[in-house]
Amino acid sequence: MAASAAKQLDGFIAKFTPDLAKRVHEVLAACRTRVPGAIELVYDNYNALAIGFGPTEKTGDIVFSIAVYPRWVSIFFNHGPELPDPDGLLIGSGSMVRHIVLDDGATTLAKRAVDRILSAALAMSDPEIDPTAKSRIVIKMISATQRPRRPAVNASLASPARRGSRTGTKTASRPSRRGTASSRASRR
Repeated sequence: MAASAAKQLDGFIAKFTPDLAKRVHEVLAACRTRVPGAIELVYDNYNALAIGFGPTEKTGDIVFSIAVYPRWVSIFFNHGPELPDPDGLLIGSGSMVRHIVLDDGATTLAKRAVDRILSAALAMSDPEIDPTAKSRIVIKMISATQRPRRPAVNASLASPARRGSRTGTKTASRPSRRGTASSRASRR
């Protein structure tokens, strides 16, 4: 991996709180171990820092990405609706992408149900990620303006569970990601 790109990525991660930055480094290390040979495409966007893993430098070839927000880390899967999800972990209803909040960082990523989804996503990769290829980091975009990377001082320290995370406790004020029974029935 190019030293300058790796240093840049470390600088992007350092903008977050030390606890979250540590969790991000652990998640990235687990991803790099799980998917040797992947090219990491880095987008330091307005809303989040995103690191996509794929076989080429093409954005459309990204298999999954790690997105870092001020309070949590998520793994996003391109082609998410096509992935098997018997445990109902995938969040989202769009036509392309689903995600899982990594409440416990690399520990959540290592759970059998999450690994099955990741394995299915990797099996769908076309072209496949060559595990013998040299991994590298490519900085694709740095947004000139960005939301703060650290939570506001007086902000609630609520976990992603407050957003209805599937791996956390759902709040009573927000319906599940799949909607209520009546809203599901109306979509059929």
